[in-house]
Amino acid sequence: MPRLTPLDWRKIVRIFEQLGYRRAGQTGSHIKLEKPGVARPLIVPRYDEVGLDIIHNLIRTAGITREAFLSLLERS
Repeated sequence: MPRLTPLDWRKIVRIFEQLGYRRAGQTGSHIKLEKPGVARPLIVPRYDEVGLDIIHNLIRTAGITREAFLSLLERS
């Protein structure tokens, strides 16, 4: 199984946009992603390298598996 590594914020946003999330605004250096029917938005920091702890939290909040995230990463 491939390892998850820190990623650029643009790549993370593209992955979640494939899942139906849309940019709903920005406050400072953080982008808010929302999806219709989902109660909790995703907050992605605009870091050159977003750390693994933040990526794991985004995956859990979105309700997807690590494998699903990695397959979307390969496509983006």
